[in-house]
Amino acid sequence: MSAVSDRLVALGIVMPTQAAAPAGTYVPAVISGNYVYTAGQLPYVGGVLTATGKVGTEITVQDAAAYARVAAVNALAAVEAALGSLDRVRRIVKVVGFVASDPGFFGQPEVLDGASDLLGAVFGDAGTHARSAVGVAVLPLNAPVEVELVVEFS
Repeated sequence: MSAVSDRLVALGIVMPTQAAAPAGTYVPAVISGNYVYTAGQLPYVGGVLTATGKVGTEITVQDAAAYARVAAVNALAAVEAALGSLDRVRRIVKVVGFVASDPGFFGQPEVLDGASDLLGAVFGDAGTHARSAVGVAVLPLNAPVEVELVVEFS
């Protein structure tokens, strides 16, 4: 097993066997130079969207953070598919997260902490990243969160 695989197992994280199929005309990840850019990933588990609705009304902050974590795992699956191994990751550079938010909800950063905490746990200091946490009216398929990554690799 690789170092990253060992950490995933220790954290109880089961990686998807493949990146989620695109819901449109795009690919899950693109390599440019020494960077992988992922498409936005939703919280799918076993090909099924784990939840739908807006955070702040139908979905709690705690549940949304868990869904952001799942979406980050799916983004890592796209990175792994592009690179062949997560051991090639040098640094998580940027996380962009979108939260389908009730108009009165302002806790988007707390929701995206679910993704950020996961990346820190998996990659240690290399998982420390810049981030944007954006509240939006609606996401594809009425998903509560969407996460994309920019990853440097060697």
